[in-house]
Amino acid sequence: MKKILVTGGAGFIGSAVVRELISNSDNHVINVDKLTYAGNLESLNQVSANKRYTFEKVDICEAETVDTVFSTYQPDIIMHLAAESHVDRSIDGPSEFIQTNVIGTFNLLQSARKLMVSTKPEIRFHHVSTDEVYGDLENTTDLFTEETPYAPSSPYSASKASSDHLVRAWYRTFGLPVVITNCSNNYGPYHFPEKLIPLVILNALEGKDLPVYGDGKQVRDWLYVEDHARALVKVAMDGKIGETYNVGGFNEKENIEVVRTICSILDEVRPRATGSYSDLIKFVKDRPGHDLRYAIDARKIERELGWHPEETFETGIKKTIKWYLDHETWWKRVQDGSYSRERLGLS
Repeated sequence: MKKILVTGGAGFIGSAVVRELISNSDNHVINVDKLTYAGNLESLNQVSANKRYTFEKVDICEAETVDTVFSTYQPDIIMHLAAESHVDRSIDGPSEFIQTNVIGTFNLLQSARKLMVSTKPEIRFHHVSTDEVYGDLENTTDLFTEETPYAPSSPYSASKASSDHLVRAWYRTFGLPVVITNCSNNYGPYHFPEKLIPLVILNALEGKDLPVYGDGKQVRDWLYVEDHARALVKVAMDGKIGETYNVGGFNEKENIEVVRTICSILDEVRPRATGSYSDLIKFVKDRPGHDLRYAIDARKIERELGWHPEETFETGIKKTIKWYLDHETWWKRVQDGSYSRERLGLS
């Protein structure tokens, strides 16, 4: 049994990782989360009573507190998922992204390094990042590989690129055992409704406009969150030290296609009184600096670690829509009044 410290374990992807670890391993999980607007402990109700689960409310920007948690629990593996992650919010307020994604990562690296030197020479630091650090792809056939040069476009992706570079520097200079993953767009249960898929589902159910940026032709590779969680655990346990692994769903879709697919499924399972949900689609001003296309080459993780996604977009999106229909109490409660699915990122 290993002690695995998961930062951001109350967030969308982090909670999926915690659920995966508790449900499908014998490891002890220490969930470290600040509980910002996007962190919700209700996402962990199914595992929170388990004796192998511990929660610590911690801001990773507070270096002394991070040190205390590391010295108290002596983790064998750190899975670092805590991050500010919404591009639109990074346009409105980039400072928070620099603090959490850069300074927070620095604090964790320093605490891990101290632990490595003192008592845990075999400690592993798994840094979870995004495909957005690569910028966008102009050629419709190109894919992001682990060797693709970084070219971030937004304050969010620039902050994540910065943290990736810090992690590699701590490996190269200090010998900290690290692995890095860069993932494509996630979707699935417990997703805070500021991102495209949950936003469209909930707006549709309430008869509100379904905003589509620009012409909706932006292409993303969609990855079901539980597939991603399995990949992250696999890399944390078995990934080769110093390596990067891209994690994708092999599901490239234009944003407008995603929105229309959601509308079509809702037309079947929860029809409107009149008309189609697609009648609510509204094209709006595009996001500043909006990348056109992301696409992940995930053959390395499949070849070296045996991981591949189990869900297609078609199966995953149906599961996701059903989950939101069945969990109205959850998504109504997580919207605390500070965010009402309004447009962000125009400042």
